[in-house]
Amino acid sequence: MTIAHAAPASGAAVPQRVPRLSYFFPAHNEEANIGALVVEALETLPNLAETFEIIAVDDGSRDRTGEIADRLAADHPDVVRVVHHNPNRGYGGALRSGFEHARYELLAFTDGDRQFKVADIGRLTERMAQPDRPDVVVGYRIKRADPFVRIAYARTYKLANRIFFGLRVTDVDCACKLFRREALEGVRVESGGAFFSAELLNKIRQAGRSIAEVGVPHYPRTAGSPTGAKPSVIWRAVKDFWMLRLRLWANRDRAMRRGRPILGE
Repeated sequence: MTIAHAAPASGAAVPQRVPRLSYFFPAHNEEANIGALVVEALETLPNLAETFEIIAVDDGSRDRTGEIADRLAADHPDVVRVVHHNPNRGYGGALRSGFEHARYELLAFTDGDRQFKVADIGRLTERMAQPDRPDVVVGYRIKRADPFVRIAYARTYKLANRIFFGLRVTDVDCACKLFRREALEGVRVESGGAFFSAELLNKIRQAGRSIAEVGVPHYPRTAGSPTGAKPSVIWRAVKDFWMLRLRLWANRDRAMRRGRPILGE
């Protein structure tokens, strides 16, 4: 299966609004970011969707992330909801909760660290509306605003996914993605860590669904601390990577049935 690439959006045009959109983001110790991110989403999403919801997944934060999220949900009860994890479930576990709690036909997520603009989800909805109507649109960071060690890790990870899974996605872990709900039906994911996104894309591809790509800007983190390059996080991702690869080699159908449904039981 080929993966379609699109040039970065040229700028000012606002894409046609989609009928209904669920937007969610994981947040772990993001008290300095979560308030501004939700306000940004509240200001931006009316331009992208006729009806929308915002789901903040507080993944076992030890700071005021959950408290701030709850206050925003109380102030905007029609559109903002909060999911709390205690204890922390990891990045994949937080994304899984976002998928499970989303209610609408299109599901989009970014991270909670504000390294993506909510408005750039419009680049994804615009690409999804093109005549080939892809099932999934994956962003790729036009110029990655991360330390060298994270960039080097990402390049190695991309190459490994291409070699061992045939996944020709430019930026596997770019946290700016858009899915049609029907593309997720029947898809099960086992990983709860950093391999979650790659496993999801690999199983979507294995299921014969189409993936397109579009460039999105990436911005430096201005508050909070990243956790993705921790050795424990990397080790868990490597372990999950090889378990999936070995299981697909041993019995593809059984491997595809492992894990929990991405949309919940």
